[in-house]
Amino acid sequence: MEPVKLAEGIFAVGVTDWNIRDFHGYSTYEGTTYNAYLILDEKITLIDTVKASFSDQLLANISAIVDPRKIDYMISNHTEMDHSSGLPRVMHRIGEDKPLFCSKMGEKNLSKHYPQKWNYKAVENGETLSLGKRSVTFMETRMLHWPDSMFTYVNEDKLLFSSDAFGQHYAGPEKFDDQMGDDIFPHAKKYFANILMPYAPLILKLVDKVTEMGLQIDTICPDHGIIWRKDPAKIIKTYVKWSKMEPTRKALVVYDTMWHSTEAMAEVIAGALTEEGVNAKPIHLRKCHRSNIITEVLDAGAILVGSPTLNNGLFPTVADFLVYMKGLKPQNKISAPFGSYGWSGESVKLITKELEEMKFDIIDPGVRLQYRPDAEGLAACATLGKKIAQALPEE
Repeated sequence: MEPVKLAEGIFAVGVTDWNIRDFHGYSTYEGTTYNAYLILDEKITLIDTVKASFSDQLLANISAIVDPRKIDYMISNHTEMDHSSGLPRVMHRIGEDKPLFCSKMGEKNLSKHYPQKWNYKAVENGETLSLGKRSVTFMETRMLHWPDSMFTYVNEDKLLFSSDAFGQHYAGPEKFDDQMGDDIFPHAKKYFANILMPYAPLILKLVDKVTEMGLQIDTICPDHGIIWRKDPAKIIKTYVKWSKMEPTRKALVVYDTMWHSTEAMAEVIAGALTEEGVNAKPIHLRKCHRSNIITEVLDAGAILVGSPTLNNGLFPTVADFLVYMKGLKPQNKISAPFGSYGWSGESVKLITKELEEMKFDIIDPGVRLQYRPDAEGLAACATLGKKIAQALPEE
């Protein structure tokens, strides 16, 4: 990725990872970027670095603008390794003694990751640093999505370096929102659902705080994906909507199957939901990546989960999905279990336990059928679908 000018003296100097397809369990089928930013002022400043394997490319991008050794300040908004593992190479190049600004938790995390004795400058929430003609203000954003996370705001340009917030795992020729239009929002939604959904209450508080401060944001520069310059307010408003997780008349029937019995149940349940005017779909867990399913979970009003019983337990993909979904803490969902079995039949009970721990509203104890579902069993599945439909809000 060549350097991109964002404003007079401000450049995006990050790199594109075209080939990554898995990001700690999240499918990145269109790659990603590791964004870093350079500010030319009396104090030349680099904001964030990249994954270690891309460090030389980052330094080459910087060198196209200025000798990296002339960089005066390093700012680390987030210590996760896709943004910080390039620090050792970069700090060695620019000078180990150069001030490294980060949050207090950032200093703690970086010092545990890297043995180098850097010149840490832990900043306070709201602290302002002069770069010369420009100044930057640091905003602590703990648990969005790590304890060390912070934003850096350029006061004169009304430009926000937002770390992992407002990002997307997307690699493409486009660099800005106006070059992609609404096509970027499915990527942003997937990113939010799989990374930031657990912190939705904190996002709402942060937006309220920024509103109270009257902070004007003309450009949002995240650490992944495209930069929001045409209408940054649109992604902020969309984050508020996603964070509220208001239920819609949409249902997911998520399942796996051994000999097609649970699959037949899922299809009948989804069909009954559709007949009642619900946007419903059966989702086979071995045919769809869990991170894509979670993207659908974000705005679904109902989540039904089905599994055959295997070795007195859940089918492995169902167990995996439930654990993954539980960690992301979706809210305001109604639910019900279903499943087939041969002789022991624990799966429905085990699904129920997981759904209860997620604080889903379990509308029905579910349908539990032995071996191949007969006409009576499938009728019970249809009844379950209709019952869920009746409990969903009307649009």
